[in-house]
Amino acid sequence: MGAQKFATTLYLIDNFYVDTVNTEKVVEDAIIAALKELDPHSAYLSKKDVEKANEPLVGSFEGIGVTFQLIRDTITVIGPTPGGPSERVGIMAGDQFIKIDGQDAFGKKIDNEYVQKHLRGKKGSKVTVSVKRGKSKELMDFEIVRDKIPLNSINAAFMMENRVGYIKLDRFAQESSKEFQSALEKLRSQGMKSLILDLRSNSGGYLNTAIDMVDQFLKKDQLIVYTEGLHSNRQEWKSSDAGAYTEGKLVVLIDEGSASASEILSGAVQDHDRGVIIGRRSFGKGLVQRPFNLPDGAVIRLTTARYHTPTGRCIQRPYEEGVEEYYKDMNKRLKNGEYFHADSIHFPDSLKYKTDNGRTVYGGGGIMPDLFIPADTSFNSKLYTDLVRKGVFNKYTVDYAMLHRDQLKNDYPDYHQYLDRFEVSPAMIEELKQAASKEKIQWNDEEFQHSENYIKLQVKALIARNVWEMQQYYEVTLREDPVIAKALQVLSNDKEYRRLLR
Repeated sequence: MGAQKFATTLYLIDNFYVDTVNTEKVVEDAIIAALKELDPHSAYLSKKDVEKANEPLVGSFEGIGVTFQLIRDTITVIGPTPGGPSERVGIMAGDQFIKIDGQDAFGKKIDNEYVQKHLRGKKGSKVTVSVKRGKSKELMDFEIVRDKIPLNSINAAFMMENRVGYIKLDRFAQESSKEFQSALEKLRSQGMKSLILDLRSNSGGYLNTAIDMVDQFLKKDQLIVYTEGLHSNRQEWKSSDAGAYTEGKLVVLIDEGSASASEILSGAVQDHDRGVIIGRRSFGKGLVQRPFNLPDGAVIRLTTARYHTPTGRCIQRPYEEGVEEYYKDMNKRLKNGEYFHADSIHFPDSLKYKTDNGRTVYGGGGIMPDLFIPADTSFNSKLYTDLVRKGVFNKYTVDYAMLHRDQLKNDYPDYHQYLDRFEVSPAMIEELKQAASKEKIQWNDEEFQHSENYIKLQVKALIARNVWEMQQYYEVTLREDPVIAKALQVLSNDKEYRRLLR
């Protein structure tokens, strides 16, 4: 009856409405409104949005291979993709694209859509970019042959102290499991005995990728996750005997930005007492979306089931008050003090479950870590926020790296020398202050003192990223990360590690 009613309404609008109507838009708006009434994660994607939405998870695109930012209306290279087309011809971090195929490529017309339209293209096609480098007034021309560019989902994988390996996973993409196994092999070859897997701010991705990754940690025939819905029978996934890291110590880091696939992994690790979960309560997304193709190429991602951790927990947080209230929950958590005090979080006893070792865990709203670490407030100042919001950090560090790259690489031929010895000087802070002034930011000395260590850390880390690679950014920032400090402490203390899992 409902479908007939809707079809009749469209017929009446088409045939009797006073003005011309874009029927396609009316239908799209109706679909979007209907899905909003169901749950927060069912969604409609138009044909043009489908490919863009899938790209970060599919794991590749075709183009020239650079990470860029628009700084002062100019395309500025943050770094070329290692082994990609731009790196092969000599494009460097700090280069500014002034012309693309002979046409000016700067000014107010330049936005992300412009860049993608002019720099992306079919594999094998060519594009010429005219580059300004450093203080040179002459432009350098580069002909770049476009190629397939991988979108890596692992931002960093390196060894820390006491034979601890660290892996930062950005999302659960199509190739993430392969990337993860390669990272594991690399770290084990370097003597890794314990692992920190960082899922903070990882909003999820493919269910199957999460299952493949959990499989690396568990022994054979352990339940990883199961899904169930009104029209979807219970489906279970269990571990195989192919786990590459089933014995060593494991810490998984989560926070309020860890969702969906991140919660599948951390929930399975916690329920089987396989590792220690450290951080803050995760987002709380336990709904499974299945894509349905529409005749015009659009897609409806419809929630068809709930996923449950091995103990039976559904960690989807409530959404009965509507989509808007659902997404305000993060602000409510902040106001309620949840980011700073574990005892401000309350779970109902009716949603109490037991892990393999008999520890109590709760359902009904995300994964609660085994060890709570409050949010760092050192960057909680208006000055720091303004420096980020107006892009001052990026502008200053790109310029600094461009002017001092050769000197830095000469002074610190081994990156770890930079990591250990480089310090942000008072003169650099004065330069940052001047850069802030150009963006009409009022420099408050009291706020600077509150955030001084974090401001200096960001400057040092971003310079490292611009001179070397993204991994070096994490190597700098993690040295002052209280969550990492606690993870290292737990991994170095066998008694404490065992206590948290019993």
